[in-house]
Amino acid sequence: MATKWKIDPTHSEVQFKVKHLMITTVTGYFQTFDLEVETEGDDFNTASKIEFTADIDSINTNNEQRDAHLKSADFFNAEEHGQLKFVGKKYSGDGDEAKLEGDLTIRGTTKPLTLNIDFGGIVVDPYGQTKAGFTVSGKISRKEFGLTWNAVTEAGAVVVSDDIRILAEIQLVKQG
Repeated sequence: MATKWKIDPTHSEVQFKVKHLMITTVTGYFQTFDLEVETEGDDFNTASKIEFTADIDSINTNNEQRDAHLKSADFFNAEEHGQLKFVGKKYSGDGDEAKLEGDLTIRGTTKPLTLNIDFGGIVVDPYGQTKAGFTVSGKISRKEFGLTWNAVTEAGAVVVSDDIRILAEIQLVKQG
């Protein structure tokens, strides 16, 4: 019988980081996201379902003008593609370290992605809920997903890098 896990959004965060002008890093995050996982017992190596979604309209980089640009057709095109989605195909871990292979869909384009997972463990919280914790990291090329907008400075520097780093702190709650 499958064990179902749901994300605890109050103890989870999903961020992305991108180089700006190739000299500093801008951090953004999604405020609205969901994750469902099904395993056999508490062994995530047996995961038969791993589905993550993030609402594009929930992007926040602490700059309204930049957020609006990211939601526009230049980047995510939130009007036509309201969510990004990751479907995990294989979780393979030994101890604290794991890899999660799956498919990431952004703006209607799906590409394979392997994420690095640091498994924090499983505990029972003071309210009797069983929780599992993960730190997730990875990197994508935004251009592979059709996010191709860019500009060049007067001196010839690129405004936004192609590489996007993904960082997430995920806490799952076992469903009763």
